[in-house]
Amino acid sequence: MRRVLEPELESAHAEIREIVRNYGLDTFDVIFELLTYNEINEVAALGGFPTRYPHWRFGMDYDYLNKSYTYGLSKIYELVINTDPCYAYLMEGNEIVDQKLVMAHVYGHCDFFKNNMWFSKTNRKMLDQMANNATKIRQFQDITGVDAVEDFMDCCSSLDNLIEPQSVFVNDKSRSKQPTAEESEAAQHIRRFESKGYMDSYMNPKHYIEEQEQKARDQREKDRRFPSSPQRDVLKFLIDFAPLENWEREILSIVRSEAYYFAPQAQTKIMNEGWASYWHAKIMTNHILKDSEVVDFADHHAGTLATQPGRLNPYKLGIELFRDIEDRWNRGKFGKEYDECEDIGAKKKWDRKLGLGQQKIFEVRKSHNDVTFVDEFLTEEFAIAQKLFTYGYNRRTGQYEIVDRDWRKVKQQLLFSLTNHGQPIIRVTDGNFENRSELLLEHTHEGMDLNYEMAVETLRNLHRLWKRPVNIVTKYNSQAKLLSFDGKEFKERDA
Repeated sequence: MRRVLEPELESAHAEIREIVRNYGLDTFDVIFELLTYNEINEVAALGGFPTRYPHWRFGMDYDYLNKSYTYGLSKIYELVINTDPCYAYLMEGNEIVDQKLVMAHVYGHCDFFKNNMWFSKTNRKMLDQMANNATKIRQFQDITGVDAVEDFMDCCSSLDNLIEPQSVFVNDKSRSKQPTAEESEAAQHIRRFESKGYMDSYMNPKHYIEEQEQKARDQREKDRRFPSSPQRDVLKFLIDFAPLENWEREILSIVRSEAYYFAPQAQTKIMNEGWASYWHAKIMTNHILKDSEVVDFADHHAGTLATQPGRLNPYKLGIELFRDIEDRWNRGKFGKEYDECEDIGAKKKWDRKLGLGQQKIFEVRKSHNDVTFVDEFLTEEFAIAQKLFTYGYNRRTGQYEIVDRDWRKVKQQLLFSLTNHGQPIIRVTDGNFENRSELLLEHTHEGMDLNYEMAVETLRNLHRLWKRPVNIVTKYNSQAKLLSFDGKEFKERDA
């Protein structure tokens, strides 16, 4: 049972809300509720929503979170979801300084949710949508059977990363459309200008006719394959063309819609946590903390930002990048003149007293995601100041050790890990491969390499939906390979 805030917490909330507005943060209304540790673990296991469709993995996540808390391995301090109004949960029993820190942190998240462009296409009424989805799936279970629905959901959930997050900003309804016979015939028609016989060679010269014939051949080849161009939203393609039953198509649509809702959070993890940490630190240290709370706050704040060698802490990297941007734009440490300065001493003392830092970080918060954030603002000076290195595991010593101190390589490795959230990029290239109604996918090497065992399981699940052999083209040691699954066995050959 969710409980309203106690008077002391409600008073702190009102104070923080006013401070947030004075700083210029623009948020949805925020509703805080108190939960016990069992309740907050339950909500966390459901992705932050009190109601989700029934599935065994939520129970598994709850068991993990509950045991982690019981054995002192982890503790959830806050939980906030991207909705309007914005709901956030506090855990009963936490110290008052922790609750105030969490409130300030939540307001940073809420400002980010509302104003960052990558969240602009998300469903702000997702609480209602999640409840509706749960109702639909329970109805399917009553009609079809729990095991059948759950098995199908297992299959769909394993494919929920096969989407194209950027597609929500593109209005292109024709990507998956198969051309009609009339459209194909019209496209292949060779246009000739009307003329009398003796003028035909002038009105319809040979090179013109050859060009038209080549265009017709290209169009026939294009029409033979669908989609006409590679499509990264594999789930959308399956919804449109896979031979699914109505309830299966509906479940796959639910999984896809929820995947798109959560996608911006994965795209902006560093920025989002950095922005929230920046504001909770500023609000707490400048306005909220009592003298008796300083040590506890410093201890918990430092624990949040602690970083282990070889691991990325999004809180730490995000807050330090925002602070660096603010400092650089306050002092004018950007632009052609600064970049071309080769005097290290002069660059350290550089200060044009522009005072543009706050304005700049609000601009950055609005338009960037993690990849563009790191790419544009992680500089050599920042990498040196934060002691950013590339690490590798030494099997001989059993420890992570510094491999390289070159900031460019650090940045490159970080960007590589952030591309598509460190997951392989998969696209549909042909829904009628070799004219046998087989599915052909392509692995592009912009993100991670393909894990063979995972690729095999992915093909198995895709076959469950496509009901025909599925194939994927990838590379191993620079050699193109075609992996195939026909429902019984896996095959591999050179492509």
